[in-house]
Amino acid sequence: LVTKYMTTQPIVWTIAGSDPSGCAGIQADIKTFQALGVHGCSIVTAITAQSIQSHHSLHSATPDLLANQIKILQCDLPPKAIKIGMIGDINHINVIYDFIRNNDVNVVFDPVLISSSKQKLFIQDEKIYIDELKKLFPFIFLITPNIHEAELILNRKITSYDDVISASHEFISLGIKNVLLKGGHFDDHQFSQDYWTNGNKSFWLASPRFHIQSIRGTGCTLSSAIAACLAQNYSLEDALVISKMYINQSIRLANNVDAQTAILLHETWPENQIDLPYLSSVPIKQIPNKFPDILPDKIGLYPIIDSLNWIKKLSEINIQTMQLRIKQLHGEALENKIRQTIEFARQKNIKLFINDYWQLAIKYHAYGVHLGQEDLETADLEAIRLSGLRLGVSTHCYADVARAHAISPSYIACGPIFATTSKQMPFAPQGLEKLKRWRRTLQYPLVAIGGINETCFPEVVATQVDGIAMISALTKASDPLKTGKYFLHLINNM
Repeated sequence: LVTKYMTTQPIVWTIAGSDPSGCAGIQADIKTFQALGVHGCSIVTAITAQSIQSHHSLHSATPDLLANQIKILQCDLPPKAIKIGMIGDINHINVIYDFIRNNDVNVVFDPVLISSSKQKLFIQDEKIYIDELKKLFPFIFLITPNIHEAELILNRKITSYDDVISASHEFISLGIKNVLLKGGHFDDHQFSQDYWTNGNKSFWLASPRFHIQSIRGTGCTLSSAIAACLAQNYSLEDALVISKMYINQSIRLANNVDAQTAILLHETWPENQIDLPYLSSVPIKQIPNKFPDILPDKIGLYPIIDSLNWIKKLSEINIQTMQLRIKQLHGEALENKIRQTIEFARQKNIKLFINDYWQLAIKYHAYGVHLGQEDLETADLEAIRLSGLRLGVSTHCYADVARAHAISPSYIACGPIFATTSKQMPFAPQGLEKLKRWRRTLQYPLVAIGGINETCFPEVVATQVDGIAMISALTKASDPLKTGKYFLHLINNM
């Protein structure tokens, strides 16, 4: 009788070597799994004899032992995701191949080939081993090589960011679904920049470089963090951002052994903006310039309305910040309406953000502009910045927030918090707990949006967000001004 145990946490396997120092290998993987809230199972490919700074020997498990570990765990603890690290032996490749080609599970492969002390971590001839390794590629969801590993596997040099892109697409041509080519070993003194692609879409994840000469287990930790996030149903893009935050946190908090050596600290789910990477379509060259702040007060109650009449009505109860979102007008009628609304808002000292139409916002000197994620690729962000306008950006997930972070906007809007009928949303409601996490994580002014009404309004205010955006709760209220006063009272007295 086979029993599949039900755990409260998703199950993630690590198939990798054992590191007695606890800095890398399955030991680092298990620490990462525990920190990120999944149940980790370990399948040992080899026992190594190594310390923090040196590697002495490697002793492979027998193929039968490896196969038995997989078979036993599959019986009662089947994985939601698998991280594969050091394999070390062609015979092990065959065992793993037989398993992953017959099981539909997300596999994250960190192709560990060389130890930190420059010792090779496989026992056969290099070319023979790497050629055999490639048979796994069609069954790999994500591969996470560093520059040196990519050069070995692809038998080429990678000396520029253009090389990083072409090498990543070469991996795709070998059958791998996704590639994250890590830039930790790249010659960029200011940033560590990782490149992700699935062959169709791509982006860069950049973080300020840590100048620590020796710290082991970073690749193991990053790949196991990605597997842990995938097991919790995060999209791959979100998993990459969260995992980059986790490794940044682990390095930032690392315990120093001496002046040149540190050990990663595996703490908990990352909730500090300092660890958030910049997500961009090209490698970044500098820390992004910040858009102007929203002064002097918090954003507060933030109605999103579609007409000048609504601006006039809500100005009667002294609402200070509003957004004009017009979807039905075009051409001259649209421009005239935006111009008139901006002029009225300026007379009443209302901080008016124009949704989408950034050219008209610049032309008529609005207070700010609000852009969705789809608009960030086409808008001239530098023109908006140079005009002095404030910028708000919509976000729905970790990848969106990292993309906004690369722009350094005046505020970040997070939503939908609850189910909404105001617009079609491809994202599920985030809920109050995720909103609280964003509040703990982000230093940007934070605006909550989506499905917020009189019933849940006090709970949203209690999260201490800087602004609460509302549409139908005001515009469809039987008495919008009375309802608006109630919301203002709650905000001002919390």
